[in-house]
Amino acid sequence: MSVQDTIKSQVTGHPVVLYMKGSPQFPQCGFSANAVQLLKASGAQEIFTVDVLQDPEIRQGIKEFANWPTIPQLYVNGEFVGGSDIMKEMYQSGELQTLLTGTQK
Repeated sequence: MSVQDTIKSQVTGHPVVLYMKGSPQFPQCGFSANAVQLLKASGAQEIFTVDVLQDPEIRQGIKEFANWPTIPQLYVNGEFVGGSDIMKEMYQSGELQTLLTGTQK
């Protein structure tokens, strides 16, 4: 299975997927910490996270997968949403909360 296949499987196999540096409990960068806070504040409960620091192939592969150069990256229902700045804008406008409605069990 290629890195791209692994990523595709992850983003389509879970309703909410966050590629980040570190874990939700111990984020390794401010942007990743902010992304987790925004998701929790928006009501996300089931967040599948991937620590890109643990796998250099995933770290590079996810940038190619979405053609997006930075991490964190959020996927909801298999679709790329954006990074930390986009998540912040969406949260402030209420879009993130709306997008996450229906993704929880």
